[in-house]
Amino acid sequence: MKFRLYLAVLMSGIMSLLMSGWITFINVGITSDFLTLWAAAWCLAWPVAGLVAFTFGPSVQKLSAWLAKKS
Repeated sequence: MKFRLYLAVLMSGIMSLLMSGWITFINVGITSDFLTLWAAAWCLAWPVAGLVAFTFGPSVQKLSAWLAKKS
């Protein structure tokens, strides 16, 4: 359970950081308040991403194993 929690927190943190940065860049470009907007977006995105990763992680892992076996 510890491993699953750590994996969800780390993976969702990295993914939400990168995706919120990318979407913020697409929406506003590089402006003087880019980092502030990015940080605000990331603070909203990370908890949701963490919950999704923790909830769906086992199912996605099983599906990945099944697809890897099949190919």
